[in-house]
Order: sequence, then structure tokens, then C-alpha cells
Amino acid sequence: MSHSTDSPARQPGLATTALHAGRRMTEERENSPALFLNSSFVFASAAQAQAIFAGSEEGNIYSRFTNPSVNAFEERIAALEGGEKALATASGMAAITTIFLTFLSAGDHLVLSRSVFGSTTTIANTLLNRFGIQSTQVALSDLAAWRQAITPATRMIYLETPANPTLELADLSALAQLAEEHHLLLVVDNVFCTPCLQQPLSYGAHLVVHSATKYLDGQGRVLGGAIIGKRSLLMDHIYPFIRNTGPTLSPFNAWVLFKGLETLPVRIEKQCDNAEQVAAFLLHKLPTTAVHYPGLTSHPQHQLASRQMRRFGAIVCLDLGSLAAAHRFIDQLQLATITANLGDVRTLVTHPATTTHGRLSPEMRAAAGITDGLVRLSIGMEDCADILADLEQALARSLP
Repeated sequence: MSHSTDSPARQPGLATTALHAGRRMTEERENSPALFLNSSFVFASAAQAQAIFAGSEEGNIYSRFTNPSVNAFEERIAALEGGEKALATASGMAAITTIFLTFLSAGDHLVLSRSVFGSTTTIANTLLNRFGIQSTQVALSDLAAWRQAITPATRMIYLETPANPTLELADLSALAQLAEEHHLLLVVDNVFCTPCLQQPLSYGAHLVVHSATKYLDGQGRVLGGAIIGKRSLLMDHIYPFIRNTGPTLSPFNAWVLFKGLETLPVRIEKQCDNAEQVAAFLLHKLPTTAVHYPGLTSHPQHQLASRQMRRFGAIVCLDLGSLAAAHRFIDQLQLATITANLGDVRTLVTHPATTTHGRLSPEMRAAAGITDGLVRLSIGMEDCADILADLEQALARSLP
């Protein structure tokens, strides 16, 4: 029996991609990727140096913009997100700032969600304003507000979904259609979901941005950022900005992140398992409106989350009604670590109103749904029974 040879090649699964994408081997035949800590690279001749600098021959030049360790991480995260190309940066905020300053100029207008990371809002309100770039912040889930905010000067739509820290969602397909109608760039921060749970490019986003410091590393070791999208968009526009301004990911951090991605699918599955149990537990202890998790049927956008996300993530938020109650609860936790980071294999807790979003005005926090009683839990990989026991004793000791 003959077999057709023109059938499409089978695409590897997510776990396989996380283990094999971006792998390369030197003449030393190492099984684990080599670490290239050097700052510059040599050429066989002056003619080769000229050719590589001119772009007619591929090759490494200088680690500010070409480094094998960084390239390997870029290839792996691009493959996981379903993008043609990725470019790495020194941090998530470096990636976000790079996108803004690459595509926005004086006189342009940005529409962004008011439920984004606090530093992103600060950049929009300060740095971009200083450069003559105006911005309008809208409710993440209000499509009519997004549409109304667009002006002839608008060039970009920027959002996180689920939002940090309210876990509000945006309809990615609807926003992609809106961006297409108005010829706008749609940028999505995918840090809470990672490509394991959501791939915004498949819904029509043009760029995906990551703070690789969070889940992509997963162990709180290094800083890093990544931008993923079409090759032409990245190489024709973003690459020249990174090459000349230098928001560069270090080779060592890239190597750590490359290795961290190998366990990302496994970590995310376990953390989602735990988070679902934590959310259900808290729902029995607190009023329904006090527990925020897209996996709960009580979440107002549960149906959208079920359609748009493969699972519901590892961030659970609870609102204890006041700053004093929130602080008491956090201080009583024994297993969870108090830190502003998220995405670690260990359970983390923070109080957004006084930490990650503390520099926003009370009015801006209120508009974004960040109350004084809101607590953000980043659920880790501990035995879930231990996480639940810690939460139970902290609630018992901190609430009336």
C-alpha cells in the first residue's frame, strides 16, 4: 500500500516544544545547551565582518543584539506562543517600553486597559506623555468603551487578560476585529496565562509580551522579557530599537529562562490544579463576590474564560473588605511568601493596593477595581492540602 507524502507534517505538542524548540549543539556535543557569556564574536576575515555587519551573511556580532544563548530562548518562546519570531529583553517592563517607543511617536494615541500592571500605567501617564503620546484607559471588558476611545490618532491597543490583579477578562477575538477595522496594533500581555493556557496570536493579536521573570522562569531566579509576533514586524521595527538602545537580556538569564521553559507545561498544570481547589475552598469560606477566579461559575466572565483559555490559571484573588483585614490575613500566612512577584513554584501573596499598584492614585485604583481589601495569591506547586491548611488558619486568625 502506498502512502501519500504530501500530508502536512504533524505539529509537536506543547510539552515536546518546550523541551526541544531552540536546541542547538556546538562541536563539543553538549546535551544541555552551552552558555555563551562573551560580549563579542570574531570573524574569519575582514570580508566576513563586512558581510555580517551588512546583513548579507548571518552571524553573531555583539551580545547586545546577537547572542546564541539569547537566540535559543527566543526560538523556544516563539514556538510555544505560535509566533514566527521572538525578541528578548532585560525585563518585562523593558519589553513593554520597547513596544511603546518603537511604534508610538509624538502626536499618537494609545488605548489601554485600566487593569494593567501598575508600572505600565505609570509609563503611559508619565513617560509617554512627556514624549507627546496621549493615552486613554478603558474598562477591559467593555468593548463599547474600547471602540469609543479610538481616535484618528490612535495607533495601538494594549491590554492584559486576565487582568492584574482583578482577573477581569477581555474578549480577544472582538478586540482583534476592532483593531483590524481601525488598522491598529493589538498588543497582549500574556503573563498570567503563558502560552500553555492562551495564545493571543491565534485570536488575532499582533504582538504578545511577557515578563519572563514570572511563570516562564518559574522559580524567581532571574529577570527577563520577551516580545513575540510576525518576523517582519519584529525584525523591521523592534529589532533596530533593541540593537541601538540596548534593553538587552543577559546570556546567563536567557540560559536560565531557556531551561525554565522545559518544565513550564508541567508546572502550569499542577499550579492550575491547586488554584482550582483553592478557589473552591475560599468560595466556601467567603462571600461569592469576595473570591475572584475565572474558573468559578460565579465569575462574571466564566464562559469567556472557558472559550478563550485552556485552563483558568494559577492566580486567585480574594477581597477581605479593608486594608487592615487584608494585612492581617497576609501576616498570618505561614506557607505563602510575601512578595510582589508571581508565577513561582512556591505560593506567593501580595497586597496590590500598597505594593504593585501603590503608586497609582486612589481614584485610579478604584476605577481598575483594586480595592484596599484585595489580596492576590499566586498558587504554587506545594501539596494542595498544605496550601489549604495555611489559608484556613490565616482566615481564622485574621477575620472577625
